[in-house]
Amino acid sequence: MDQIAITAEVPKSPWGATTTKVVCPCSFTDVMSEQLAKQLDDESHSFPDFSNVSAALDAGEERETDNDLMLAQMLQMQFDKEFDTQLRTEEKKFNGDSKLSISFENYRMVHPYEASGSSEDEVDWQDSCDDPYKADKPTTTPRRGFTGKGKNITTKHDEVVCGRKNTARMDNFAPEINVGDGLGMDLKLSNQVYNSLKQHCYSEQRRSARLHEKKEHSTAEQAVDPRTRLLMYKMVNAGILENINGCISTGKESVVFHANGGSMEKNAVPDECVLKVFKTTLNEFKNRDKYIKDDYRFIDRFSKLNPRTIIRLWAEKEMHNLARMKKAGIPCPEVVVLKKHILVMSFIGKDHVPAPKLKEAMLGSGDMKRAYYQVVHMMQQLYQECNLVHADLSEYNMLWHEGKVWLIDVSQSIEPNHPHSHEFLFRDCRNVATFFQKGGVSEAMNMYELFNVVSGLQLSGDSEAEFLAQIEALEKMNEDHVQRRGKKMYTFSDGGPPLLHDEDD
Repeated sequence: MDQIAITAEVPKSPWGATTTKVVCPCSFTDVMSEQLAKQLDDESHSFPDFSNVSAALDAGEERETDNDLMLAQMLQMQFDKEFDTQLRTEEKKFNGDSKLSISFENYRMVHPYEASGSSEDEVDWQDSCDDPYKADKPTTTPRRGFTGKGKNITTKHDEVVCGRKNTARMDNFAPEINVGDGLGMDLKLSNQVYNSLKQHCYSEQRRSARLHEKKEHSTAEQAVDPRTRLLMYKMVNAGILENINGCISTGKESVVFHANGGSMEKNAVPDECVLKVFKTTLNEFKNRDKYIKDDYRFIDRFSKLNPRTIIRLWAEKEMHNLARMKKAGIPCPEVVVLKKHILVMSFIGKDHVPAPKLKEAMLGSGDMKRAYYQVVHMMQQLYQECNLVHADLSEYNMLWHEGKVWLIDVSQSIEPNHPHSHEFLFRDCRNVATFFQKGGVSEAMNMYELFNVVSGLQLSGDSEAEFLAQIEALEKMNEDHVQRRGKKMYTFSDGGPPLLHDEDD
C-alpha cells in the first residue's frame, strides 16, 4: 500500500512567515481510520490553555504572542479592568456621602477569565442584583380581590397574606430604622404591629430632623451654631477682637466668652472683653416675653417681628440699659459693639479671671456692710436717674471687683411705666434684703422699707400679701390710665407717690 505524506499549513501569523508542518508518512488505511481522523481534528482545533492569563498579566510575565486569540483576550481583559476602575470612581463620586447610594454594578465589564474571588475591588454580594439570599416577594392578590374557588377561596384580608405583606413592607422603612434580619423566616406581622412600627418610624424621622435643625440653628450650653460662629470669626477678622479664648459662664439666656480686645477706628477696645451670645433656642424665652412686649421702647417693634428676631432685641435692650447706667455712673460693663445677638462688653475681672459673684465672694463684715449701702444707692440711681428697674436683681447678678459692687445682666430691665414694674421691683428688694440680712448686716432694711426707699412710694402692709395687693392696685390704676389717656409718665414728689400725666401737659 502506498504511503502518503500529509502536510498541514498553519494560518499565516502577522509576526512571522507562514510555516508548514510536515506530518510523518502513514498508510492510506491509517488515513481512513476514524481514530486518526478524530485525532487530527482535535489537533487542528486545539488552542493553548489561557486559564492563567490574569495571573500572567498581574505578575508581568512575558508570554509569546504568536496566537491572536490569546493577544485579544489579554487586551480585552486589560481594557475591562480599566473600565471597571473608572466606573467605580464615577460611582463613588456620584454617591458622595449620601446615605442612599446607587450602584453601577450592572455596567461592569466582567471578563470571563477574571477570577471572581481574586479581585480586591469586587463589590459585596449585597450590592449586586443577583442576591442569593434575597427573600422571595410575597404573593400578590389579583385585582378582583380573591384567589381560589369555593372552600379554597382566599381574600386580600387573609391573616397570613396580610402578615407576609406587612413583613415585606418593612423594607421601605428609613435606613436608620433597624427592622432586624428576617431572611429565611416566614414572619407574619399583624396590621396593628405594622402600623405601630410605621408610626414609630415616622416619629423617629421627625425627631431626627428636629435635632438636626436645633444643632444647626441654635446656640445652647457651651456650643454655638454655625451662623453665630461666623459672626465671631468676622469680629476677629475685622480686628475688633484679637482672639476668643473660651467660655467663662453660661446662663438661662446667654453664653459668655472671654476674648482679647483689638482696635476700632472710633471707639477704644479694652484689653479684655467678653462676648455675650444670647441663646437662639426659643425655649428659654417662652416665659420671658413679658419683659419686652410691654416695654414702651420696643412695643411698636415687638408685634412686627418673628420669635427668632425678638431674641436680637434682648441684646439691643441690654445695650441701651447699660448705656443709661454708664451715664449715671453706676458700675457696670461698658458696651463695645453689638452685632445681631452678640454683645461685646468690657471684662469685669483681671488676667482672664472673672470677678466673683456677690454670692461667692468671701467678704468680711466691713465689706459686706459697704456692699449693702452701695447696692441700695445703685437701686435708687437705677430707678430715679436711669428710669429703670433691674427686674432680676440678686446676689447672682452682682459682682465684687476692686472693692465695689458691679451690676450685670440687665437685658430684662424695664422702665417704671411697665405694667408689672413694681412687682419686679418688690421681688428685687426681697432678694437684696434677704441676702444681706443673712450676711450679718444689722442695718439692712426689710423688703417693705427698701421698696419704699427705692421707689419713693409710701405703701404699708402687715404682710407680704397685703403689700402686693396695694402694688397690684397701683399698677391696675396706672394701666387703666394708659388705656384712657395714652402713654404714662411718672413725676416724683417729695411727699407722696408718683403722679401720672400726659406727655403733652
